[in-house]
Amino acid sequence: MPKIDLKSQRKYFTHNFLEKEELKEVYVGGKRFYALPDGSHVPSVTTILSATSHEHLDAWRARVGVTEANKITTQAKNRGTAIHNLAERYLLNEDDYGKGAMPVNLSDFQKLRKVIDENIDNISAIEHPLWSTRLKTAGRTDLIAEWQGRPAIIDFKTSRKLKKAEWIQNYFIQATCYSLMLQERINMSCPDIVIIVAVDHEEPQIFHEKRKNFLDQTLDLFCVNRPAI
Repeated sequence: MPKIDLKSQRKYFTHNFLEKEELKEVYVGGKRFYALPDGSHVPSVTTILSATSHEHLDAWRARVGVTEANKITTQAKNRGTAIHNLAERYLLNEDDYGKGAMPVNLSDFQKLRKVIDENIDNISAIEHPLWSTRLKTAGRTDLIAEWQGRPAIIDFKTSRKLKKAEWIQNYFIQATCYSLMLQERINMSCPDIVIIVAVDHEEPQIFHEKRKNFLDQTLDLFCVNRPAI
């Protein structure tokens, strides 16, 4: 695999970071909770979402077998972490953002980099903790920035195969939840939500939606029919 010139034609981003208040993570029974400034504990956004239906996931695990499913899941998690780290360092304007990365992950990131360069600027937050007393949850959003000139909640995902929008409704709900938490915390409006999926051996997929389209689902899940966790 040819060596990638990290500085070649790279973009540098404008930063105007929001004030950040870190939240302590606490794990209970393998599930992630956050300790809020008032001393209370709330489940993470992903903990609540993971408590929803797993029928498709259970069927897949049964089809491929537990051992193979665990292997694929671990590989996917490691790749996801690697791509997220590359994106974070790149968006922070680090010239050596790829230092220590596996060549295959760095090569895959170059496709994602093109999408980032063409659409994102004026960054307000990267890996930013948020919480809501109304939704009784907390989390950490990948990116708050302008997408094509409009404020947006932007989340990075990875996948072995191309996705359809109807398969990733939880991604949209997750981003909508972050948008609501941001508005509750500092009254900052992000009506746009963008999910970017880095797909193995494919160009990244971009799902650009409006928060309003998922508002009812999000409020129903987090405020009305909250799943047991």
